[in-house]
Amino acid sequence: MLRVALPKGRIADDTLELFGRAFGEEIVFEDRKLILEKGNFRFMLVKNQDVASYVYHQAADIGVAGLDVLEERELDLVKLLDLGFGKCRICVGMKNEDSLDLDAPEITVATKLVNITKKHFAKKAMAVNVIKLNGSIELAPLVGLSDAIVDIVETGTTMKQNGLKVVEEIMPSSVHLIANKNSFIAKKGEILELYQKLNSTIKD
Repeated sequence: MLRVALPKGRIADDTLELFGRAFGEEIVFEDRKLILEKGNFRFMLVKNQDVASYVYHQAADIGVAGLDVLEERELDLVKLLDLGFGKCRICVGMKNEDSLDLDAPEITVATKLVNITKKHFAKKAMAVNVIKLNGSIELAPLVGLSDAIVDIVETGTTMKQNGLKVVEEIMPSSVHLIANKNSFIAKKGEILELYQKLNSTIKD
């Protein structure tokens, strides 16, 4: 049996819809249940940020997670397939009247993506003081908590409505199918069969 970790919410819905198309049958979780067994699959619903942990520690063989989460967590996993939805960008944002000063001795950046932020500014040889926040990231520069933010941007509307602008794009992100390295060896045939079905469904 292949154990599949899915992030809750819209991505889970899109993923189950994709699996349903690939296997020709509807896949639906019953009310509030976190585990669904269907054929040769056991689907489990977990928090978006936790999918990579479930797969890395082999509580799940495969999982579905955003590339932003995978880059942030830096876990040694097999990236199998870009599923092509959940598209967004990781961007640096600042107040409309501000600009990124590459010569500043240090800038303060608020984000929930600490590792991605540190790596990005290290490449620019810029000293950065990172403040980790879990929500309402856009508020930080407005109240003087930070000079800039690093956040996930889908349409950019939230930034615009709060008087912020994108000053740099760090990376694009979308949802990926990932696998545990040991599971990929032990269950290679099943995982590759699934990969091929999903890949051909995406291309249809």
